[in-house]
Amino acid sequence: MQDQALTLIVLGLLFFTGLAADRIGRRLRLPRVTLLLGFGLIVGRPGLDLLPAAISDLYPIVAVVALSAVAVLLGSTLSSANLRRHGRIVLIVSVAVVLVTQGVVTLGLWATGLPLALALVLGALATATDPAATYDVIDQSGYDNSFTRRLKGIVAVDDAWGLLAFSLSMLALRLVNDIGGEPDPLTLAVYELGGSVALGVAIGLPGAFLTGRFSDGEPLRIEALGLIFLTAGLSLLLDLSYLIAGMTTGAVIVNVARHHTRTFHEIRNFEWPFLIVFFVLAGASLDAEALTLAGTTGLAYALLRIIGRALGGWIGGTLARAPKQERRYYGAAMLPQAGVAIGMALAAAEQLPEYATQITALAIGTTAAFELIGPLVTALSLSRQKAGQIDPDTESDTDRHSTERHSTDRRS
Repeated sequence: MQDQALTLIVLGLLFFTGLAADRIGRRLRLPRVTLLLGFGLIVGRPGLDLLPAAISDLYPIVAVVALSAVAVLLGSTLSSANLRRHGRIVLIVSVAVVLVTQGVVTLGLWATGLPLALALVLGALATATDPAATYDVIDQSGYDNSFTRRLKGIVAVDDAWGLLAFSLSMLALRLVNDIGGEPDPLTLAVYELGGSVALGVAIGLPGAFLTGRFSDGEPLRIEALGLIFLTAGLSLLLDLSYLIAGMTTGAVIVNVARHHTRTFHEIRNFEWPFLIVFFVLAGASLDAEALTLAGTTGLAYALLRIIGRALGGWIGGTLARAPKQERRYYGAAMLPQAGVAIGMALAAAEQLPEYATQITALAIGTTAAFELIGPLVTALSLSRQKAGQIDPDTESDTDRHSTERHSTDRRS
């Protein structure tokens, strides 16, 4: 009974900690994710070791629920309307940034002597961004031009591609590690990828028709919770990727549902309590010795990620025929990185236990750094781009309808 009481008390304190992190972050303009991770470091094993075992045992299930909710939300950005509205530049730049970032980080770390499996995982982690931080910097800047509107579209889909790239990387590692085993590793890879998409469609289609029928067209919180838990649970039961399944579920619902317009509003309302526990326990699970171990590798990772983002943005902008003055700033404006990278790290650590400590330590340390430094670089990029903005008459066809897109962005 005392153990149960202690568990409930600690959970209550963690929720109040999340509230405090939100308020402090607003006042000091610090990311609340960073504050929660830091709090976890202090009260967890690296610090005072105050968390009871029962709380630490909640980590796996809380991580799955939190990441499944994030995956569904990211899938919801892949609506046909959004893709049509944001146009060619958004799609090409977002894909290029993800591919080039993963390639540069993976090859760069491999060249420094890291095992290829570890380098591939870290390259996948580097693709994650923080759309919320980028949106906030744009809103605070007051800039309203083609660049900021395209940037909003890019960060809206960037994490979706990043999650897909990460999942494919995990499949590739599984394929290599299982060579010679039974069943055939290629069959396992096809089963996991195809099965995850099929599961997302199987849940998303009825979800699109059934949600919102009992509340005058707006989905209920219990419906959203049911979708997330069902998707995550079936994915685990069937040994599928809950990230891909969740993204597919979100994409199917947002594209098929026609009787409501706020499909994922309720998910945004309840995901934060799960994320509070998730981030605190992520920080608490870090091995203090790993901080030193991740030092040199973390610096190399950070430098390679910056290079990959900048190069990917320029290549994508060139291929998409974006205005020349915008191409150099896409990648730099997308440096903020948040909890999705931590979630990827946890999933990768489970598959590669021999590298779990390095992966977790590096992900937490560099994510915190990019959350602090990234928004500053984003603001600088917006300012530089604004100063060198080209004549609107020379912009691409996508800009000719920018006013309509911007009004839609503000409503969403």
